[in-house]
Amino acid sequence: MLYHRLDGMREQAADRLTEELRATGGTLQARSQRDGAVRMYADQVEQYSAVENGLCFGRLDADDDARRYIGRIGIFDTSGDYDPLLMDWRAPAARPFYLATAANPQGVRRRRHLRTRQRKVTGLNDEVLDLATASPTAHEELTGEASLLAALTAGRTGRMRDIVETIQAEQDRIIRADLPGVMVVQGGPGTGKTAVALHRAAYLLYTHRRELSTRGVLLVGPNATFLRYISQVLPALAETGVLLRTPGDLFPGVSARRTESAEAAALKGRALMTEVLAVAVQDRQWVPDEPLEIDVEREVIRLEPATIRAARDRARRSGRPHNLARAIFDIELVHALAGQVAERIGADPLGGDNLLSEADIAEIRRELREEPGVRAALDQLWPVLTPQRLLADLYASTDRIATATPMLIEVERALLHREPGGWTPADVPLLDEAAELLGEDERTAAAAGTGSGRSSGSTPRACWRSPVAHARSTWRTRRTAARSSASPTSSTPTGCSTGRRRRTG
Repeated sequence: MLYHRLDGMREQAADRLTEELRATGGTLQARSQRDGAVRMYADQVEQYSAVENGLCFGRLDADDDARRYIGRIGIFDTSGDYDPLLMDWRAPAARPFYLATAANPQGVRRRRHLRTRQRKVTGLNDEVLDLATASPTAHEELTGEASLLAALTAGRTGRMRDIVETIQAEQDRIIRADLPGVMVVQGGPGTGKTAVALHRAAYLLYTHRRELSTRGVLLVGPNATFLRYISQVLPALAETGVLLRTPGDLFPGVSARRTESAEAAALKGRALMTEVLAVAVQDRQWVPDEPLEIDVEREVIRLEPATIRAARDRARRSGRPHNLARAIFDIELVHALAGQVAERIGADPLGGDNLLSEADIAEIRRELREEPGVRAALDQLWPVLTPQRLLADLYASTDRIATATPMLIEVERALLHREPGGWTPADVPLLDEAAELLGEDERTAAAAGTGSGRSSGSTPRACWRSPVAHARSTWRTRRTAARSSASPTSSTPTGCSTGRRRRTG
């Protein structure tokens, strides 16, 4: 009956998965919901297939003659009152299967262990917990050693098996411990530490499904061989959504397979490397000793070191990560450059106020941001960095290493120096720390898709009036007014500028 119900559940999930995969079109919300349904039904099909072997492995006979079958997942009778046909081993009501003893039977009269192969029962043994009702002629035992010994003497397959049928009381207390905090399981080789940890992961996913499903569960193993060895345990416990990774695969997009000396790896694991990375990031926020000259449409404008330093300090005071603080740095310097340009082209020859309006200056700022020379200068002074670029540039330059590691001796600095070409497992935590220090700049992705500025072949805007043309027009009007008492003649240009203006004095 259990397998008949399992087959029905699997067939129903497969049919719904096929139906969702065949669906097309719809709104964005509908497509998102369809993607979620596809993942859910695919997980169900995988889960129902994974628990096929050993679906039911125990039975509890209660003092009130009620019987509860214990298995890998919960199965209910949907044709009646939704009575449980099979109880998930992680459910609170199933805990007496692991904890009940003759001294503390917890309302259980008999515990039965079932051994199966595929869908066939190959053996069973009963443990009598109510000694008053034990039959001297029945094949019953007072302890659970038979099932445990059977598990210990079972043939090995090269893959770790789950211990769900033979969890001991001490192991059960660890597996079902509360979620908050850090749990450390210690023991000698072969004492079941890994098995208990895997079963605890399965239990937590069952008990705290809503919370952990949104955050995810990551299982880290020392190497790929170990992960292959334990890879079938969680699926057999009805959990197929856990991510298995080695330390070298923990950073997205990086597969760390490069080797290095034990001394270099130990140095990278020291806490002071967080300070090294912080200094390395600040070192990329450059202030030159001499003024920086920028060519802007045949004109040269200068950025003074004091101006750059003030912009850098303003960006740092924001407390934002490096890449996100770049926007503040850009604003400060573009405003300074726009002020220089405005003074040049908007100065009144008669000594009056600047001829450019706030709207004109805003337009100058916008165009300066798109100037290749300005963009190159900003990238040089405060580059947008990826963790990979930051670390690769640091390792490749003895000067950068020396700047970032004043607390290290020369021998230790030499351990960090290397040429680019792959990552080691010890680099992965440093890449992760660098990602926190840098932040993710969404503008980088946007710029990659939109290009680097206005194209010369773009559609002209309707009657755009250059600030330079406007300044010259206003200047001519004022000059005419100063030379005569007549009303100024309007000199509004009749054409429209559709290209970049030429800034002249």
